[in-house]
Amino acid sequence: MQKVRKGEELPEVSLKQYLLENKLIEDVNAELNVTQFSNGFSNLTYLLEIENKSYVLRRPPAGAVKRGHDMGREYKILSRLYKGFPKSPKALVYTEDTDVIGASFYVMEKVDGVILTMREAKKRQISPEGYQKITNEWLDTFVELHGLDYESVGLGDLGRPAGYVERQVTNWGKQYLKAATDDVPEATRVMQWMQEYQPREYDHSLIHNDFKYDNVVFEDDSWSKIRAVLDWEMCTLGDPLMDLGGSLAYWTTPADGELFSKNLPSPTIFPGNPKRSELVEMYAQKSGRDIRNLTFYYVFGLFKLAVIAQQIYYRYHKGLTTDERFASLNFAAKMLCVIGVQAIEKDRIEDLFL
Repeated sequence: MQKVRKGEELPEVSLKQYLLENKLIEDVNAELNVTQFSNGFSNLTYLLEIENKSYVLRRPPAGAVKRGHDMGREYKILSRLYKGFPKSPKALVYTEDTDVIGASFYVMEKVDGVILTMREAKKRQISPEGYQKITNEWLDTFVELHGLDYESVGLGDLGRPAGYVERQVTNWGKQYLKAATDDVPEATRVMQWMQEYQPREYDHSLIHNDFKYDNVVFEDDSWSKIRAVLDWEMCTLGDPLMDLGGSLAYWTTPADGELFSKNLPSPTIFPGNPKRSELVEMYAQKSGRDIRNLTFYYVFGLFKLAVIAQQIYYRYHKGLTTDERFASLNFAAKMLCVIGVQAIEKDRIEDLFL
């Protein structure tokens, strides 16, 4: 947690009035303490503490397009999903009235527990046995989500599974070109390759699209139970192996080298975590899915992450945010495309620079 960044403050008077009208507080004059979650790079997330209650508020960043920052869609998911997937936090209220805080937003319950960021992992010095527990519980939750009957919780209209992969390849390519600030030949190579080698037949399920260690909340440091999964903004219906590929893109290992780990810091580098290929084998065993076209899914995961980094850098480049964490994200985007090219040329998902 940190103080609210300059330019990202919330207007207290109108926000408290909204909370009162929606019966989340009892006194509009109650003291409100607002802090900001510092880990995320996408939607802005705040902790609201008032009347001995704690809420989480999510809103899009300034200058963001609605795609990928649709608060109404995220609210819809969370307001229904918990009925069949209790590891999703409950969304409480949502509004499109920009007069309240200057943007659409929703408020959800705060779930207490341990979020395994890189900083948290370093502080806790977790044993290899601890990471084995973490990986298994994290992966069990991932498989549980992919096996959910999404129709039963009212999310059958969330997406169009048919043609999902082709749309994703095309749309993320368009988004990259729209946000491009540098000439990156590796990005062009990756986009062309994905158009040619994408799978045409695949399963479909509910997918999270940003499933990684620091998007889950463990109950405590026994690592035996995940209480909640966070950041549902990209959740949809599609190929679960696209979801797996996105997770693999975050799964940094010691063999990736210093440049990789510096730009993609993750607790997965510590002893006890499996290699990416081992993680895929574990997923296949737990889910019963046949894993094919693995290089494609990993490359797509890298490229999607590159696009997200480039879009955030574009907002920084245009002066729409002053967050200094974003100042070098164009180099991170290029690095991810370089890694993608290596995966393509070697047709594997690890040991890419050996």
